[in-house]
Amino acid sequence: MVRILADSSTLYSPAQAQAEGFDLTPLSVTIDGRSYREFVDITPDAFLEKIAQGHMPTSSQPAVGDVLALYEKYAGDEILHITMADGLSGTYQSAVAAAELCREEIPVEVVNSRTLCGPHRCLVQYAARQARQGASRAEILQQVEQRMRTEKSYLIPADFSYLRRGGRLSPLVSYVGQAVRFVPLLTLTEDSRQLTLAGVKRTFLQAVDFIARSFVAHGVGENWRITISHAGVPAQARQARALLSRIFPRAEIEILPLSPVFITQGGPGCVAIQTIRL
Repeated sequence: MVRILADSSTLYSPAQAQAEGFDLTPLSVTIDGRSYREFVDITPDAFLEKIAQGHMPTSSQPAVGDVLALYEKYAGDEILHITMADGLSGTYQSAVAAAELCREEIPVEVVNSRTLCGPHRCLVQYAARQARQGASRAEILQQVEQRMRTEKSYLIPADFSYLRRGGRLSPLVSYVGQAVRFVPLLTLTEDSRQLTLAGVKRTFLQAVDFIARSFVAHGVGENWRITISHAGVPAQARQARALLSRIFPRAEIEILPLSPVFITQGGPGCVAIQTIRL
């Protein structure tokens, strides 16, 4: 049997993931002197409340031992572990290290999804569905890799200090974040290891329109999913969905709350708009 594993970049809790037919290791955050597993020990709303109280968070990837324990849980099965993008987190490296420790006993294939959040969620949903239908690991991997090449991601941050502290910005973006008072748009670099500047607009909706035009050029339409993930700004997420729905009436559009780890990286008030072919 093929087992699909992931991490909470999919914006699932472990319980929700198991209900969908896969398993995951939750990422962790530390705030107010305590460590929490996201979606297990703390919700996004409770996390945002702690930030509003003046506490500054940090994040961490799953420990190698926790990943290894998950592999051992499925000893005897084939494992396909789809992680969030390497470079934006050490999650992929933890999975590779754990797979190396058990490679003689447990067949594990670790996949760097080169994405995160909405597209990552979609990839894992697809893989779990194919595993339930009896597809082989090689067949699932081939289709996952094809879909990975279609993803496109943008981030509209509200507070650059979080991104600068996390070291996930190119030097140009860090400078622009300090210098401008407009709405910057960030996108993944070609290697998916950093965020770089895609454009600067005067308003949030102008930024969303820029993203929509980029998605049109990318070929987004029927059989695509667009996700709008936000850090405590549901009204802005709904504004973005209204605009995108007019331009992409045949695409699936989903609003999701960002997890504590990605709030730590992108900052309160950020909005991620992403797409991937289904």
